[in-house]
Amino acid sequence: MMQDELYERKDKCETKSKNSDFPKDIEKEKTLYHSDISGKSVSQSSHLRKQKYIHTGEKPYQCDICGKSFSQSSHLTTHKRNHTGEKPYVCNICGKSFSQSSELISHKRIHTGEKPYQCDICDKPFSQSGELIKHKRVHTGEKPYHCNICGKSFSQNGNLITHKRIHTGERPYHCDICGKSFSEHSATIKHKRIHTGEKPYHCDICGKSFSGSSNLTIHKRSHTGEKPYHCEVCGKSFYTNSALTTHKYIHTGEKPHPCDICGKSFSGKSALTTHKRVHTGEKPYHCDNCGRSFSQRSHLTVHVCIPS
Repeated sequence: MMQDELYERKDKCETKSKNSDFPKDIEKEKTLYHSDISGKSVSQSSHLRKQKYIHTGEKPYQCDICGKSFSQSSHLTTHKRNHTGEKPYVCNICGKSFSQSSELISHKRIHTGEKPYQCDICDKPFSQSGELIKHKRVHTGEKPYHCNICGKSFSQNGNLITHKRIHTGERPYHCDICGKSFSEHSATIKHKRIHTGEKPYHCDICGKSFSGSSNLTIHKRSHTGEKPYHCEVCGKSFYTNSALTTHKYIHTGEKPHPCDICGKSFSGKSALTTHKRVHTGEKPYHCDNCGRSFSQRSHLTVHVCIPS
């Protein structure tokens, strides 16, 4: 019996058989333990201990590898799989393994298509409750994750982690082909398509393919005419945010892209790239008819080829 002023044992309640002739030796007794803090009654002393740890914050179960503590032994068991790599829960459809049963349940919805969590604002369904929580911030505008360096806020913790790499310069993702480093895993995947030539995103209007979904989104605006980025100074609109940023330098006079060879500065990165060909002699645009090369695409476009 636990000696704790916060808890008391209730009187034993005999669960008697409706049949009075039933043998008394198999009649069961049920002991209820009552928590004065939560008001809950539980049937086992182990449940009572769990209730107590919730209220007191006590974490008596400690990992002997990293020292992290837990309020329940089952939580410690699950945690230790991070160290051992054990994944005892296996999907019977694809064979993928997981360290927690809850992860397996969520994973199986990929196969079944089940989406039991629905947004009560727009009715969009989700397979995981965490995805629904993140989605609802689109409606509420909530951004609970704040950068302690610049104060910028984010709706998702993952976005904050990625953002902070701007300040730290960390680039933990590397291309195993050329060694180039990136701050985001998705940027690494997109970059590797330069090497493989893969273009998995296809325009359903003209059939053109792209290596990144964002490139496809921008391209489709050439069909729809959509220009969602507007200059608040002159009102001009643009297909991309980067184009708007470059345009704004016209108003500010800023030229943040200097040439490392001659020092000349430019308002746009593409203008700098074109300029550097003056120094390198590069002419990447070729006429298919006469073979003449040009340093700028616009020069190729206006080029009039006179067949020999």
